[in-house]
Amino acid sequence: MHDPISLFQGIVLGLLQGVAEPFPVSSLGHGVILPSLLGWNIHQNDPFFLTFLVATHLATAIVLLVFFFKDWVRIVRGLGRSLRDREIAPDDSDARLGWLVVVGTIPAGIIGVLLQDPLRKLFASSASAAAFLILNGILLLVFERWRRRSPGVADEYRSDSDAHIARTVTWRQATAIGFAQAGGLIPGISRSGMTMGGGLLAGLSNEDAARFGFLLATPIIGAAALLKVPELFGHAGDHGVRTAALAGAIAAAFTTVLAVKFLLRWFETNRLTPFGIYCIAAGIFCTVVFAL
Repeated sequence: MHDPISLFQGIVLGLLQGVAEPFPVSSLGHGVILPSLLGWNIHQNDPFFLTFLVATHLATAIVLLVFFFKDWVRIVRGLGRSLRDREIAPDDSDARLGWLVVVGTIPAGIIGVLLQDPLRKLFASSASAAAFLILNGILLLVFERWRRRSPGVADEYRSDSDAHIARTVTWRQATAIGFAQAGGLIPGISRSGMTMGGGLLAGLSNEDAARFGFLLATPIIGAAALLKVPELFGHAGDHGVRTAALAGAIAAAFTTVLAVKFLLRWFETNRLTPFGIYCIAAGIFCTVVFAL
């Protein structure tokens, strides 16, 4: 049996989770790699570590919900109108955006329920996480190369990003993005990176692609965490992890706020390219370290 996670380790991993989840660099991959680099006796399939991840992911989901709360209120109202009227009005961008989020959530949700545990067990090693981190970086560069528009280009909907997203993304593209974000189940592949990349291929700017990715992340991360919340109070939480999980959740909430604010400003004029380069460089470095 591996050692229980300490308070210090919980805070460090919580801070990392809060940054790496919104950033397109794979929070799960970093959560697998960092303990190995630091020599911590922690493995991602340990019951106590999975319990810890539940707490930090729930904190991230809550922050995203609060951060975009006004948007969610409009989206939920739009969904309600469409259900009441049994149609999506042509000028109801909130309703259309809401259904785009639903369509993008369903594939990732189904795949997550069916394949989450097998994928994590199959790719549980830090070496495989480093390899997939390299692949993640390559994909980010490919998304930028194949993007349909330049970052920071003004458009008639710039005053309303949600309206622009609703009018740009098709149902087929939302479905494809939903399948793409399921790749985040593999340590090293970034869920946010896949959704942002899908948004770029659909014709969104980096800013709107990031915004759409954050909206898609909220139900996925929140539902996955809520399903496993009982583990915090069950046998898995008896390994002395609850205090570390609480500290990690607070730390994750703090850095998630900073990360989301930073990314929304960063993507007003910048690209995914630096994150792609980082993932490739970090993946190669870690691969060499683990090989030696």
